[in-house]
Amino acid sequence: MSAEQTERPAEIVVVPHTHWDREWYEPFQRFRLRLVALLDEVLDTMEREPAYHFTLDGQLACVDDYLEVRPEQRDRIAALVESGRLAVGPWQILLDEFLCSGENIVRNLELGMDRADKLGGAMPVGYLPDMFGHTAQMPQILRKAGLLHACVYRGVPSAVVTDVFAWVAPDGTAVRAQYLPAGGYGNGAHLFEEPGRLAERAAEFTGRMRRWHGPEGPLLAMYGTDHSAPVRGLPGMVAAIGARMDTLSGYIAANGQGGAVDGLPRVTGELRSHARANILPGVISVRAHVKQAMGRAERMVERYAEPLAALWGEEWPGRFLDMAWWRLVDASGHDSVTGCGVDDTAQQVAARIAEAEHLGQAVRDMVTARLAAAVPSDGVLVVNPTPAARRSVVLVDVAGHDPLVDAAGDAVPLQPLEYAPTLLLDEEMDPATALTFIHGTELYGQQITGWSVEDGVLTFTVARETAAAFTVTELRGRLDGVTRVRIVAEPRRTVAALVEVPPLGHTSLRPAPDDGVHGRATAGGATAPRPADFRAIIPVRADGQVLDNGLLRVEVAADGTLSLTGADGVTLTGAGRIVDGGDVGDTYNHVPPATDRLVGEPESVEVDLVCSGPLVAALDVRRVYRWPAAGAGIEGTPELPAAARTDATEEIVVDTRVELRADEPFVRLRVAFDNRCADHRVRLHVPLPEQATASHAEGQFAVVTRGLTAEGGCGEEPLPTFPAASWVAAGGVAALLEHVTEYELVEEGRELALTLLRSVGYLSRNRHALRPEPAGPQLPTPAAQSRGPRSVDLALMPYSGTWSAVPPAAETFRHDLLPVPGAGDPSLPLPPPAAGLSVTGDGVVMTSLRMRDDRRELRVVALTPTATEAVITGPFTRACHADLRGRAGTALPVTGGTLRLPLNPWEIATVQLAD
Repeated sequence: MSAEQTERPAEIVVVPHTHWDREWYEPFQRFRLRLVALLDEVLDTMEREPAYHFTLDGQLACVDDYLEVRPEQRDRIAALVESGRLAVGPWQILLDEFLCSGENIVRNLELGMDRADKLGGAMPVGYLPDMFGHTAQMPQILRKAGLLHACVYRGVPSAVVTDVFAWVAPDGTAVRAQYLPAGGYGNGAHLFEEPGRLAERAAEFTGRMRRWHGPEGPLLAMYGTDHSAPVRGLPGMVAAIGARMDTLSGYIAANGQGGAVDGLPRVTGELRSHARANILPGVISVRAHVKQAMGRAERMVERYAEPLAALWGEEWPGRFLDMAWWRLVDASGHDSVTGCGVDDTAQQVAARIAEAEHLGQAVRDMVTARLAAAVPSDGVLVVNPTPAARRSVVLVDVAGHDPLVDAAGDAVPLQPLEYAPTLLLDEEMDPATALTFIHGTELYGQQITGWSVEDGVLTFTVARETAAAFTVTELRGRLDGVTRVRIVAEPRRTVAALVEVPPLGHTSLRPAPDDGVHGRATAGGATAPRPADFRAIIPVRADGQVLDNGLLRVEVAADGTLSLTGADGVTLTGAGRIVDGGDVGDTYNHVPPATDRLVGEPESVEVDLVCSGPLVAALDVRRVYRWPAAGAGIEGTPELPAAARTDATEEIVVDTRVELRADEPFVRLRVAFDNRCADHRVRLHVPLPEQATASHAEGQFAVVTRGLTAEGGCGEEPLPTFPAASWVAAGGVAALLEHVTEYELVEEGRELALTLLRSVGYLSRNRHALRPEPAGPQLPTPAAQSRGPRSVDLALMPYSGTWSAVPPAAETFRHDLLPVPGAGDPSLPLPPPAAGLSVTGDGVVMTSLRMRDDRRELRVVALTPTATEAVITGPFTRACHADLRGRAGTALPVTGGTLRLPLNPWEIATVQLAD
């Protein structure tokens, strides 16, 4: 190289890297074997060639997975990180941003940055190279974690014509975004393929990238691709084209203007355009059961386990919760929860999510067991997981037939729903056989409370609690002449009770005592319980096929659809229509067959009354359909997409439970069916009260407004199907959701369609009518047909004006009150209600409450386009701001246990509270 070349600034900066899909077309452990070999080679190469730099895909999972196999290599990795030649983090794993909660995104970044710091420091760039689009609040998340830069590929709109832009969150927070045009994270992957054509390749690259970067400044060449290893001799080839080698963080540090965004083109909100790259939107709806499981597990950890342990636990169960978060974060990978991997991968992801939920349940149950120990064993503890005082229906299982009273002795509004059988067994039987049914004091799932032998009949009495002192030995000598065995259970029933529960607190109920001991009695002459006051509520009524609670009227039509009329007069008809259509696409993209056949009319409809109020009224609607059995493919060529659907059909029964509760402005639906068909998509349609030009969907710390179309340009058909996390609203009706759900406004904005199921048989298809190139290898995924029993819970809510009333309704729908059987001495009085922490304010939503060291850390978001205030009240005397890594900031004033926290529109705020 000449002196002139040495002195001239490099025109190309080569960033060697790998994009490591942790699990995808092979399951995790098979990919890990290849990862270990790759990193062995990276470490050897970097130590042999001091000029070598490497960027390890922005995720610590690569390091963790490697060090679990090669723990002795930790110091080598740390030395390279500390030298600035190996870039790791800031993420724990490269996630799918739309298929996990906002809190999951924060914990992912927190885990990755904390672990990278232990190795020498995280790459200070929000590297997001292969996500299938980006959420609106990502710039605010990155800035509040201390990151000023992002690096993105998919989802960038056509308005971006430079390789750097200002990406702005809804609250106005901006980061400097490095865009990866002309090939994404592999834009320089072919630079050194032909050593004899290095100069020519470099010139081609420079010409291509100058159109984006402009005439001045070094060009970023991302040299790497999926699961790629470094090339030997790379430093020499880099020098041969007058380039230099660096990490991604090194390039951005030298050319990122310190994160300055002044003068850059601005893009606000989510990045979901198809203009520059495929965003593969079908991953939102494939393997829907995995998305359901993720939603359940996240809610269990975020909104039950952590807050209850922070407020009502003793020692903080940090290790258990850390394990839960590890599994949730691992499952959030962009080839994991998406469901676009092979069946083995999907099975492993589902198991990981289930473990996270189990860990959350264990912590929740540990805390509530402590509280339940103060509640008499015939009573019920009721826990409120929401941070506002709540009056709601809770379903509880109790003994006897007496009314339920609260700690003040007042009877609560009550509705019996179901009575448990009392005669569990009555058979001619060898008594020795009956004794084998007993495990300790357990018999038939209950506890033995007594036994007797009379006239050749051995009778056991059992109950859910309070076992008698009992051993099998004492019974054996009394069995002579016994020929019959009876098991009799105490009377029990499931009831709906309308209770008031303090914010993030608890109350308790019990059957009214019958002996006067507790100050409330029946026939013994003591004071009777004060009767339940139904006057404060409008009772729910069922009349024929009509349900009404004063806030909402629901009527079932002859075709099984619903008419809904809200208290403000907003009415919609035909809601809940089920439409089955063909899908001959793959796990990435929906595509109907060329000749599709839609089935939307049932062959028969039956409606049965389940219960008629006054707290809960419900109807069961049974609709029978004939759905085509599969796509009609060409015999012998299953890999080719079918052009039509088969003439053969399956009889499919769709059962819908339609439930209305007191005080709720929405109707709850559970849609269930046995999927015996393949290659199809099932959607629930809701005609809108008003034609809509846009939808509003809650996502990750934001509400995103979307139109009726999606921007295209790359080649992938821009279907306007979008994700909604907990609710979507349009045209006067909102759908409240338990998990991330795909939706679309159809019929020119006159109807909302929610995807219940999408069944496909291939990971990716080489021949795809709505996508010009494969998204991955063409591998069969029979389990992605999602055969078998499927059910979806959701709710529909008419509204008028803006969507501002929807988030509080979604909070109620998604977070049921938690009943827990009492476990204390039956002579105990009911403990008084107790409040935990109250968080109120227009548009204010709590997303997290946990312990961090000796402080409670609370996170809220302002889901509102106008400034608001969070009012936080609880057992604390000091408060301070914190960033998303938990680092304490400025102190905040606390008066009388109350913090008034001003919030800007769409602001995410974290505060730490101390006694």
